[in-house]
Amino acid sequence: MPEQDARERVQKLLVTGDNRLKQGVAPDRVRETYEEALRVAEEAGLGEAVRPLVEVRLADLQRLGEESPPPAPPAT
Repeated sequence: MPEQDARERVQKLLVTGDNRLKQGVAPDRVRETYEEALRVAEEAGLGEAVRPLVEVRLADLQRLGEESPPPAPPAT
């Protein structure tokens, strides 16, 4: 895969993961998207540039998973 194509694919995967996170998609799906972005980057020789971006997102995902869930809405 040419480097420019890989860059575009990585960017798309990172944005997709971010959007999935905002939309409340299952954390496993979000994690898979970020990990795929890292795989694509590493295959294209871009791992060192992309790894810190993915690691921050994965750490945030982990932190969010450890927080208590939001309280249930009050019964009416």
